[in-house]
Amino acid sequence: MPKKLNLVILLYFLAGVCLAQERYTANVFDEIRVETATYATKDGENLDMDIYLPQNDYEQERATIIYVHGGGFSGGQRDGENIKTFCTQLANYGYVVASISYRLTRKGKPEGFGCDCPATEKLNTIHAASEDLLDATYFLIENRHQYAINPQQIILSGSSAGAETVLYTAYQPPYCYGLDSGPVSFAGVIGMAGAIPDTTALYDESAIPSLLFHGTDDNLVPYGTAPHHYCDGGTKGYWILHGSYTIAEKMRQLEAPYWLHTSCGAGHEINITPTTDYFDEIIEFCKDFAIDKKDEQRDTIIEGKQNTDKYTTYNFCSE
Repeated sequence: MPKKLNLVILLYFLAGVCLAQERYTANVFDEIRVETATYATKDGENLDMDIYLPQNDYEQERATIIYVHGGGFSGGQRDGENIKTFCTQLANYGYVVASISYRLTRKGKPEGFGCDCPATEKLNTIHAASEDLLDATYFLIENRHQYAINPQQIILSGSSAGAETVLYTAYQPPYCYGLDSGPVSFAGVIGMAGAIPDTTALYDESAIPSLLFHGTDDNLVPYGTAPHHYCDGGTKGYWILHGSYTIAEKMRQLEAPYWLHTSCGAGHEINITPTTDYFDEIIEFCKDFAIDKKDEQRDTIIEGKQNTDKYTTYNFCSE
């Protein structure tokens, strides 16, 4: 074999090794292509996703992050400028990223998703969004060869209503997609100001690695266990939710991996600020906890002043 050809092969091999070492931990892909696909049609509405694909990438089984936007199940969009920036940055690190639309079943409803919306309708709303998320996951798995996806390395992420959707979905039993690799459990979940309606959904087999961002003074989605929107007991929308702190407590009891990231005194703005302020933490979680299966329980406290008159006081918050 000619020496020049040997050198080319060696350089190609070394480049592949270097890329494998940096993928998911460093910004290694400058060129990202965005492809829009319809993953389902329901009630006459096309449900689309924007798929962010690193270019000049020869890996055939890439980890994937699905992002679900917020908006109270009545608004929001998958392609807002901040979301496009966030998804592009994740793809720069070697992830395939899909930002999805889903049925906004509270859109145009005068009672919205607040205290005038009956609790049963709230649960039905989240369940419908979860069904859409599972359909989006199925679409990606069915087209895994086209998008070079590893179906066993899919991470869910979401903000506010999207966080409620991904947490509700992530802690369900594995789904069978007819794969040789077996049933699919999500590799991890990232909730930004999210909560779940039932902690019994968390048990040994369902407690996947979780990164939970939340503010202690969130007036819409409780940090601990409290009524959704802090609705009074006599209202239609009175519905107990279990937020990030309670989820972490259950994960601690199960000895399951989690990272609770608490901002003392912060409100519902934590549903979006991690995409910029704590991007490095998101990258670290995805690589260490979701991909490398690091078995760790971690608590990060961002100090701030709590409203102790209105919200539960936590002794780890000080200022």
